[in-house]
Amino acid sequence: MASTEEIRADLADIVNEVTGIDADDVQLDKSFTDDLDVDSLSMVEVVVAAEEKFDVKIPDDEVKNLKTVGDAVSYIEKAQTS
Repeated sequence: MASTEEIRADLADIVNEVTGIDADDVQLDKSFTDDLDVDSLSMVEVVVAAEEKFDVKIPDDEVKNLKTVGDAVSYIEKAQTS
């Protein structure tokens, strides 16, 4: 199973690919919308890519709860263990 930092780094790469945001800026405490300016369409792309990368399912009703990078990393960690 991947560590928190490995998941964050992989997620940062995904956000970088989708949005062009520097992967170094994608930190656990950053808000996708407020700090990183990820719009809803880009967020869908990030979620789809994350589902493929981490082999998890993130239901649409859960996506709205993923406010920060840390929220997404925590969700992926839990999804991988269940």
